[in-house]
Amino acid sequence: MAVSIPDSHRDLFDRPVVVTLVTVMPDGQPQATPVWIKYDGTHLLVNTARGRQKDRNMTRDSKVTVLSIDPDNPYRYVEVRGVVDEITEEGALELINELARKYRGAEQYYGGVAPAELRQRETRVTYKIRPVRVLAH
Repeated sequence: MAVSIPDSHRDLFDRPVVVTLVTVMPDGQPQATPVWIKYDGTHLLVNTARGRQKDRNMTRDSKVTVLSIDPDNPYRYVEVRGVVDEITEEGALELINELARKYRGAEQYYGGVAPAELRQRETRVTYKIRPVRVLAH
């Protein structure tokens, strides 16, 4: 059963706050990466390119943690422990461009290149993370 992000901390996913995504390496060691994120009301959406370490880790092991710290108050944060429910390339290019606009504050494409050019360079993929435990402070 999915757990919701509390309204009191939802802004930490709605605002352009860079979050920390923690995945599990093959040897069990945690691996942390700063990422852009979107919350759709059910899932946290993370986008990356095929072949990157977080892609390999989440494909192999669905357990992840996302930590979002309020840049205005470092003692206000939310930790989301979750599982990857879905991995999809469908709509992934559109999502990375949506995230680029959200985080960069301008109407532009991710990497400053048109979607057709980006598609030739890399395969984008979206991970849909279902929260199973939310700790809001």
